[in-house]
Amino acid sequence: MLEDVTTPIENVLPGTSATKIARKLGISTTPFVVCNACISGVSAIILASRLLECKLYDYALVCGADSLNRFVISGFQSLKAFSPEPCKPFDMERIGLNLGEASASIVFCRSGLDNIETEGLWGVECGFVRNDAYHISTPSKNAEGAYLSLKDTLGDYDTTKLAFVNAHGTATMFNDQMESVAIERAGLTNVPVNAYKGFYGHTLGAAGVLETVLSMKAADNHLILGTKGFEERGVSGKISLSANSLTTEKTDFIKMISGFGGCNASVLLTKGHSLSDERVCGMYQTKHEVTITNHVVMVDGQSLHVDGTGSQRLTELYKRFVDDYPKFYKMDKLCRLGFIASELLLNAEATDRFVECDNRAVILFNRSSSILSDKKYQESISDEENFYPSPSIFVYTLPNIVCGEIAMRNHYHGETSFYILPEMNVEQMHEIKFASFLDKSISSMITGWVDYMDDDNYMAKLEIVERK
Repeated sequence: MLEDVTTPIENVLPGTSATKIARKLGISTTPFVVCNACISGVSAIILASRLLECKLYDYALVCGADSLNRFVISGFQSLKAFSPEPCKPFDMERIGLNLGEASASIVFCRSGLDNIETEGLWGVECGFVRNDAYHISTPSKNAEGAYLSLKDTLGDYDTTKLAFVNAHGTATMFNDQMESVAIERAGLTNVPVNAYKGFYGHTLGAAGVLETVLSMKAADNHLILGTKGFEERGVSGKISLSANSLTTEKTDFIKMISGFGGCNASVLLTKGHSLSDERVCGMYQTKHEVTITNHVVMVDGQSLHVDGTGSQRLTELYKRFVDDYPKFYKMDKLCRLGFIASELLLNAEATDRFVECDNRAVILFNRSSSILSDKKYQESISDEENFYPSPSIFVYTLPNIVCGEIAMRNHYHGETSFYILPEMNVEQMHEIKFASFLDKSISSMITGWVDYMDDDNYMAKLEIVERK
């Protein structure tokens, strides 16, 4: 749609698409769009399970879909991530990924509904999102985020009951290496590991939902699907891989995945039984709040005088209140806005900073996704005579990068998640924050609205909230 400059921007926004789909299906509730790079599908499954566990809804329909086009393909070309041959996940000869496209859906219901017979159904036991706090496009060498998500998902679970771990397995050098380290660190060296992208490529935002569905179907048929393209282990982590399908009488499995912005997710699915104790959703209280627009800057209700308008206003705030993090100048404008708002918040909090932290989440919302970077990147590929796809711009066409920037600056390894709504809806934002505190390791979060439509229309309204 961005190729056609006459397309109304409203039609391009993800919340508009999600609402159209919901209405076509006869669903009247307002949809959530989970925009967490490649982990979006698994993130959506985790969100659905939380909302149901908190009894905020009775049913949840999770849809993952992604299609290929000039925008996406040129972006991955600019990253030099492609293999010209069928990809080889975890293999010593792997050189890159293939892209694919797919759509997949899962219908969830809340356990305990009187009209639903749940015996024999699959259940989401638990799942967690964790951040590397290392780099926005390169995985952590020690796999910190992936390891933490696996560790917390496993808890005190008896890993001998696992049929397999379904990995992300993109067949890129760094991702497969990182996953192998995480799996070994989590004590899963004896559990079979597989990856499906050798069959159909990397389906991007659809991957987490699609691969969860395929894993459930395989386990129903007592199968551990082989890793197509794999021949000999080419990663340092001691993991158990096979190109051939195996049989199993076990059903439980873990789906793990990672993505740009340093985000990682794992989810444990079980068949016909529940393992965990009932968890408590999180009441919370606001400790500090910041508002930034083109006209006002307020910290805890106190107005700050700032010169300049538009993006220059953010630069002035940076020079005045930060001025020690030159990476700010490489960020897109959405990230600059979120970064500055978070810095003002943390200055108000006045606690020790820049120490490793596992118990703070960064959960943000907006309406327009990363529209400015989307437009900027589209301009770079529109003219065939002046074709210059930029990898640095392409990475910022993911709005969750702002969460990664904040996590990286502050060494936060807790959850980082980004949600897109059709409009600023305080009640929906509350539902997600409330349900996110089911993650009992999270004691506080930086959360709120951060949206940058253009230099005249932007708003950050962030707060630090703490679990009551």
